[in-house]
Amino acid sequence: MTKALSGIRILDLSQMLAGPFGTMILADLGAEVIKIERPDGGDLGRGMPPHFFHGESVYFISINRNKKSLTLDLKAEEGLKIFYRLVGLSDVVYDNFRPGVLEKLRIDYHTLQKINPRIISCSVSGYGHTGPFRDRPAFDLIIQARGGIMSYTGEPGRMPVRMGAPMGDLAGGLFAAHGVLAAVYQREKTGIGQKIDISLLDCQIALLIYRALYYLFAGEIAQPVGSGHVSAIPIRAFKTKTFDIVVDANTDKFFIELCEGMGQEGLISDPRFLTRADRLKNRDALYAVLEKVFLQKRGEEWLSILEDRVPVGPISTVDMALRDPQVLFRNMVVETTHLSGERMKLLGNPIKMSRGEEDVFKPPPSLGEHTEEVLRQLLNLDPDDIQILRDKKII
Repeated sequence: MTKALSGIRILDLSQMLAGPFGTMILADLGAEVIKIERPDGGDLGRGMPPHFFHGESVYFISINRNKKSLTLDLKAEEGLKIFYRLVGLSDVVYDNFRPGVLEKLRIDYHTLQKINPRIISCSVSGYGHTGPFRDRPAFDLIIQARGGIMSYTGEPGRMPVRMGAPMGDLAGGLFAAHGVLAAVYQREKTGIGQKIDISLLDCQIALLIYRALYYLFAGEIAQPVGSGHVSAIPIRAFKTKTFDIVVDANTDKFFIELCEGMGQEGLISDPRFLTRADRLKNRDALYAVLEKVFLQKRGEEWLSILEDRVPVGPISTVDMALRDPQVLFRNMVVETTHLSGERMKLLGNPIKMSRGEEDVFKPPPSLGEHTEEVLRQLLNLDPDDIQILRDKKII
C-alpha cells in the first residue's frame, strides 16, 4: 500500500459495507486502521453468505484488507476505558451507527474531544444526525430509491431497478474518506479535530448532478433511458451478431469517424444529423439506422474496426472485466497470502501515486487477530493484564 497517510491512526467501529469500504480506502493509502469489533462475533459482515474462503465471508474479505482487528466490549466499563486510551493516541474515530448510539455508548464527538482535542469523529448513517428522518434505519436499496437515481435507472417503460453496484452504500464510504482527508488536512493547520456527519441520502442527492439541475432549471423530471443519454447521441449499447457493445460518438468528430467506420458516410451530410442538436432531435431515426447496421457484423469485428476511431467497448461480464489486459496491467487484480497460507486474489487500489510505493496488500484480519499487538504496543499492557481481560470477555 502507499504511505501517503502513514502515521494516521483510525479506530474503525463500522460494520458491513458503507463504513468499512471508506476505511479500506484510507488503509490502502497507508493509514493504520484498527477495526474494533465485538468479542462475540465481530462485524456482521463476517457471516455474510454465500461464499466463504477458509471460513471467512468473501463479502467481508472484499472490503477489509490492510486493517487490524481488536476485539473490545465497549459496553463494559473496562472496555470503554481502553477505548478512551486508544482515542488519546489516535487521529480518527469512524463509525456507521444510527444516531444516538454514540451518545449511549459515551463515545460521541463531544466526549472524545475532551480526551483528545485533535480527534476527528466521522459518522456514516442513512439520513445523517439531523433532520426528521435521522432515527430511521436505511439500507442501500432504500437510499437508492429515495435518492432519485433509481427512478431513472433501467429501460424505458419498465420498472426502475437498483444500480448493479450498491452505490447507496459505496458513495457514503467514498464521501466519508474524502471528509476524513479534508479534516486531517485542516487539523494540520488548526490543531483541532471536528465532527464529520455523512448521510447516505445526501450522497445520493449529490450524485444526481445534471439531472437535478435539469429539473431545478427546466422542470424536467428524469426518466429511464437505458444505456442511452438524455443529452448526448449517439451514445448507448447496440446488439451485434455476437455480443453487445457500447459506443459514445457524441461529438461531431467522433460522429463522422463512426459513420465512416460503419460505411454510412451518407449520414454525415444528412440534414437530420448535421449537428449535435439535430441528432438529439432526430435520435429515433438515427438509432434505427445504426441498430440495423450493427447487426450485420460480429462484435469482435466492430471492435476491430472502430476502436482506433471512436470510444467503443464490449459490455464485459465480471469475468471478462477481471481478465481485461488494461485492468491487469494496472494491477487492479492482486494477490496476497491468507492466514491459512493459501494465496488469494483481491481487487487493487485504484489510486496510483507517483511518490507511492508498490502496493503490498495485507489480507483482512481474523476476528481479534491484532488485539494483543495493539494492547501491548500502544497501551503497554502486559500479558497477565491481557489474559485477565480475555477471561472477563472484555476482549
